[in-house]
Amino acid sequence: MQAPFDRSLLRQRRNRASTNFASHDFLLSEITDRLLDRLDDIKRPFADILNLGCHSGLAGEVIAARADTRFLVQSDLSDKMAFLARNRNNQATITSDEEALPFADESFDLIVSALSLHNVNDLPGALIQANRCLRPDGVFLAAMFGGQTLTELKEVLMLAESDTAGGVALRVSPFADVKDLGNLLQRAGFALPVADSEIITVRYESPMKLFADLRGMGESSVLNARSRKPLRRDTLIRAAELYMERHGGEDGRVPATFEVVNLTAWRPDASQPKPARRGSATVSLADALKTPDTPEG
Repeated sequence: MQAPFDRSLLRQRRNRASTNFASHDFLLSEITDRLLDRLDDIKRPFADILNLGCHSGLAGEVIAARADTRFLVQSDLSDKMAFLARNRNNQATITSDEEALPFADESFDLIVSALSLHNVNDLPGALIQANRCLRPDGVFLAAMFGGQTLTELKEVLMLAESDTAGGVALRVSPFADVKDLGNLLQRAGFALPVADSEIITVRYESPMKLFADLRGMGESSVLNARSRKPLRRDTLIRAAELYMERHGGEDGRVPATFEVVNLTAWRPDASQPKPARRGSATVSLADALKTPDTPEG
């Protein structure tokens, strides 16, 4: 069966985006800041850290400055992004694929990943490898795009292509649901998994600016099932018109929805809290809620 994503094309598009990435990295910067705020809420030191899918090194710059950081490795699928990260913060940086991590078991206390995992073909396998690379009680902290991302764009592209070309092709990648991602963490063997989502709405002066930003971020579609025909000019113009008609605000701007799913999980360790043994409760639910105890039936 064909894999969902063309990873070779993704590498090419990230390499291309690296040439002017600083002009389009505002969303990654915001999501990275929010992800690292969550890291600050975990009150324990992390000595050896992997920044998985480092892009230009935004997260690495902050992590390297933490007092408890001993060793930071930055990794990216794109060799040119990895070069940017290396130059940005002078930390150990390699080119590697999230689907084939080249690290020994129990190498890290923390793995951080911002906007890198949503284009992975074997996400369960990638999570299992991340778990393997963590030491006992190590932390996995990631942010990736979720299912509500770019809903407006998906809608207008389908309508525009139907109007102008008489058919519809896949133009925007599908993204995983927050519930499914939480289940994947459990399947990968993580302890204490938590998946939650938040919506970030970016308001653009025009749909064309959104199209340019997606290209500049290296986030245009890399689906294997995508149409190989370039988007026709009349289709693109019609999509922009529909975007303004259906979603334009009074200020003349259009919204672009990005759902960000945040994943937090731990490598299992004997020191972690565990659920109480079934039947070991000493207080009934009725007593706790101060309600009468009603028998079944």
